[in-house]
Amino acid sequence: MDAADDEAAWKKREQELQWERWRRENISTAGLTEAEVAVGDTFRLGDALIQVSQGRQPCWKLNHRFGVADMARRVQQAGRTGWYYRVLQTGTVTPGDRLELIDRLAPDWTLRRLWHALYVDRMNLVELEGIAELDVLAEGWRKYALRRLESRRVEDWSARLDGSA
Repeated sequence: MDAADDEAAWKKREQELQWERWRRENISTAGLTEAEVAVGDTFRLGDALIQVSQGRQPCWKLNHRFGVADMARRVQQAGRTGWYYRVLQTGTVTPGDRLELIDRLAPDWTLRRLWHALYVDRMNLVELEGIAELDVLAEGWRKYALRRLESRRVEDWSARLDGSA
């Protein structure tokens, strides 16, 4: 392999890495927590319009990354899992752009409240009914609530948290 081949291989790998960064973009903010942010909160960020769709669910990959066998469980128990946004309007976002709250569609349904209902007070039927009817919440989380209401059982999280069934 000569220098030209080496350079071409490097450029190809660099393009692949850029693709990975674009595909898995994260937003880090200061001053926002699950106690204040509610599902359906809509923000302007740069030219983009984004909306909180659900909290995050930690998985076994955290255990591996940090070398702590129960890290995913610890994060879930702490309730500081972060959240996902859905993109309502694409746009350019640059470092230093500030989140501007545009709308609050379900201000009573903070991510902390959802976390509490799903992971602490897991069979609170009133809360589960509210979650199941929360249109702005991601469908997967509404289905969790519906399954619990129908089965009267909490799902097994072992595979997600421990990497086992």
